[in-house]
Amino acid sequence: MKRALALHIAVLAVLFAAQFVLPPYHHTNIARIMVLAVFAMGYNIAFGYTGLLSLGHALFFAAGLYATGLGIEVWGVPTAVALILGVAAGGAIAAATGVLALRTGGVSFMIVTLMFAQTGYLTILYYGEYTRGDEGIVIARTARAISNLDFSADTPRYFTALALFSIALLVNLVLVRSRLGRSMIAMRENEERSRMLGYDPFRVKLIALSISGLYAGAAGAAYAVLFGYIGASFATIQYSILPLLYVLLGGAGTTLGPFLGALLMFYLIDISSGYTTAHLFVVGAALLVLVLFAPKGILGALREKGAKWLP
Repeated sequence: MKRALALHIAVLAVLFAAQFVLPPYHHTNIARIMVLAVFAMGYNIAFGYTGLLSLGHALFFAAGLYATGLGIEVWGVPTAVALILGVAAGGAIAAATGVLALRTGGVSFMIVTLMFAQTGYLTILYYGEYTRGDEGIVIARTARAISNLDFSADTPRYFTALALFSIALLVNLVLVRSRLGRSMIAMRENEERSRMLGYDPFRVKLIALSISGLYAGAAGAAYAVLFGYIGASFATIQYSILPLLYVLLGGAGTTLGPFLGALLMFYLIDISSGYTTAHLFVVGAALLVLVLFAPKGILGALREKGAKWLP
């Protein structure tokens, strides 16, 4: 546990120092990566630790995004309260989805969550009078602040994203080492044996999916305030697949895997798009190589080859 905690603190220290070392171009990029990594951490709780392959996480991210964005722009809610609404919305929608979707399993669960996500996307388009659909809403700069803390400025935005990421990462580390975390892993490994030992699979999975939704909602709420835009594109299937790709790349069932995956994927697209318009082909080729040579992701492969202490 000491080595794992030291590694996580070291990563946070590097991210803190990066604000003072890296050129300004990277400040917004890394802030965005940290927020998306929180989203991917939530996905990892459901998929990597509990074995729930979901294609509906865009719904939870969009719930946080729209609860916060509409709260500020349409309902006139104070920014701090709107952020809390966003987190709560992600968790509540995930819990409601889980109550119904967890009656299925495997491929059926994946399809049902996809249907819920598509319903959310179509609902956003249907109520375009309020949500402005694909056009989206740009949140006024004056509304993106709490007291004298202006989230539209580079430095406050970066350190707010870092604070969110730090809390999410450390809570995640504690969660996966807790009794609940171990029961989640037991569900992933052998649900029937876990049931025989006295665990309630439905209860454990529902809690895991609800926590996953809280993470997704927090990421969506932060994205709305830090980057000032909400739109229907964030509720599309793409935003259910992205956290899955981040987790697979970095390592499913590892606490730092989602961040590593988000970081590598973001800069792989950023760098390759400077050389070719076929940057998605480059991403696809990289994922193909990963699946062939490191099917458990980068950190998963490292853990398998000797770093057993990686959480």
